[in-house]
Amino acid sequence: MRAATAWDIVGIGLNAMDVIIEVPHYPAFNSKIEFERAEVFPGGQVATALVACQRWGLRTRYVGRIGDDELGRLQRASLLEAGVEISELRVVPGCPSQSAYIVVDGRSGERTILWRRDPRLQIPPDELSREVICSGRLVHVDGHDTEAAARAAGWAREQGIPVTADVDNVYPKVEALLERVDYLVSSSSFPSRLTGIADPLGALRKIQETYEQRFTACTLGADGAVGYDGRRFWYCPAFEVECADTTGAGDVFHGGFSYALVQGWSAERAVEFASAAAALNCTARGARGGIASKEAVEELMRAGRWRGVKWPDWLLRQRG
Repeated sequence: MRAATAWDIVGIGLNAMDVIIEVPHYPAFNSKIEFERAEVFPGGQVATALVACQRWGLRTRYVGRIGDDELGRLQRASLLEAGVEISELRVVPGCPSQSAYIVVDGRSGERTILWRRDPRLQIPPDELSREVICSGRLVHVDGHDTEAAARAAGWAREQGIPVTADVDNVYPKVEALLERVDYLVSSSSFPSRLTGIADPLGALRKIQETYEQRFTACTLGADGAVGYDGRRFWYCPAFEVECADTTGAGDVFHGGFSYALVQGWSAERAVEFASAAAALNCTARGARGGIASKEAVEELMRAGRWRGVKWPDWLLRQRG
């Protein structure tokens, strides 16, 4: 990983503004329920990951699009306040910014997301600058604007810059992106949906072998995360915390994983740091509400407060 660069991480992908609606319990179909509070918070997969890394002391640069509405102005202000460099944040005239309405169950903190992204917010590959993309030590992408992400990842690969990816769905042409990714951390359902292999570990192995990635992993929500490095599986249970809102946990996980790679840590320690950071983010409302300090994340790691999830013996033996 290159040492002398202007930025530690360059991220290209989603930002969003979230309306968090907390209810005493998740409503039944065709019912009416009084909500307890509704608040607006900044979020988005790549934007949130970069804010986390910036808070932990890295220099981050964001490439993306917003609309020219109030939500876009709030998103821009949130990135500026965090210290993220946003000279490549483009404003699309007459276009609404991406937004989400997130219903949070007050008992468990689990959420349901209703979201919309105007097609005009898609990042055209020709809008990217190779110089900008390759100005960091690591490039982080998501899978939504697949062609733009693939082009950015390809440039990074040619320059010897590692690429991390947050992919939550089987988007058109996602295979071209996966060919250029070094570290994939996907949603729990993605490996099986992509490969058609029901066994999640078999699906992870297939992806790693097909696309020759350095490390292929998926997050498992309350059950932690599991990854494969071509030789063995790494499993990390979730940490035990008082959960207020799971919104943004995966995004902060990716931020933690990317942060750890820039530090030169092993994949196993990277997954553990990312899991602890994601858990702490769940202790407050909003996608970025619970981003904790490095010290707090490492303290949770040292405490080893794992959730009481029983995994099959063969998987635990793999963790070894």
